[in-house]
Amino acid sequence: MTKVSNSCPKKGKPIGFTLIELLVVIAIIAVLIALLLPAVQSAREAARRAQCTNNLKQLGLAAHNYLSAHNTFPPAIEGRRAADLTLQDSGWGGWSPQSLLLGFMEQTPIYNAINFNLSSDACGSESANTDDTVITTRINSFLCPSSTLPVGGYWGVAAAGVRNQYPGNNYFASIGASIAMWRESKWNGLFGYYQAIGPQDIQDGTSNTIAFGEWRTGDFDPAKLSIPQDAMHQRSSVQGIGDWASTNNNMPAGGISVGGAISPFDAFLQQCAGLAQAQRTGGGGLGVWQENKSEIGRTWHEAMMGCTMGNTLLPPNPSFPNCQVMSWDGDMDSPGMFTLSSQHPGGCNVAFGDGSVRFLKSSTSRTVIWQLGTRAGGEVISSDSY
Repeated sequence: MTKVSNSCPKKGKPIGFTLIELLVVIAIIAVLIALLLPAVQSAREAARRAQCTNNLKQLGLAAHNYLSAHNTFPPAIEGRRAADLTLQDSGWGGWSPQSLLLGFMEQTPIYNAINFNLSSDACGSESANTDDTVITTRINSFLCPSSTLPVGGYWGVAAAGVRNQYPGNNYFASIGASIAMWRESKWNGLFGYYQAIGPQDIQDGTSNTIAFGEWRTGDFDPAKLSIPQDAMHQRSSVQGIGDWASTNNNMPAGGISVGGAISPFDAFLQQCAGLAQAQRTGGGGLGVWQENKSEIGRTWHEAMMGCTMGNTLLPPNPSFPNCQVMSWDGDMDSPGMFTLSSQHPGGCNVAFGDGSVRFLKSSTSRTVIWQLGTRAGGEVISSDSY
């Protein structure tokens, strides 16, 4: 006879995680994510920086293709107003070097669609203008992927559609180390004032002269102060400030001369900083958009400072804002400091006259930046200085 056992089977270990085990696993996952996230972000930024470098390389090669065809680099300002055929000192109505290079950088359809006989300042503001659709086209080669895209559009009509959007531009043509608008002799960079510069004019060598520099797109919010890309409105005239040829500005890195006097350029910087502080605390009495120009890099076709032209006056990503110099309450058609900046950690990319692209560190001295910006200063610069 089979004996029946009355004993109950023993219970096994419960299946699943305890609360403590679950918390430990979650903590381990959180630590791994915290360790991996910076590496992933760094890898993404490295890819964006590589694309930015490639964009500048295309601009540099396009400039050399233009040089091969015309024996000069393009002028900083090209064209005259269609209405009166007079030169426009401020650049308003002129066409930019970037627009002239489109045909040499695989953007021939856009280049051919532009009517260069028209004034560029009419583009975007007149609905019947045939260039309207073309100049609002966003060109990836002019946009750094690390920077933000511009907001809004021409004359506040962006809501009407993409046709009126600001296209954006992160790469400015360098007029040199000077705040010298409307004075051809003071433009000491690779791009000249209504003047085409050739290799014979670049006495420092194309490999030692910056052609295109990088800047951050503005925040397009005049009520918000973003340093260094926003431009303060300085109501004065400072022709030639920062000009490398001026002995008043050839001072030690600290900006103080032997006699204790501050250099004109450093005085200019202090005034810009003061304007920025005033803007933070409510402004200086003008309209908000007049005090804080937030539209840096809005277009690639307008031959104006802050749009397509800039200067090499400070190392990348300075603690000072840009500073516009005008005695009137106008747009971007005036001289000023529109200098190097980027969203890349530690510096920015620049293209030199020989087509090479290099990374300028934010720790580079001001003197070296000025030397790299001038085409005929006679300086000898070692590559380890930047």
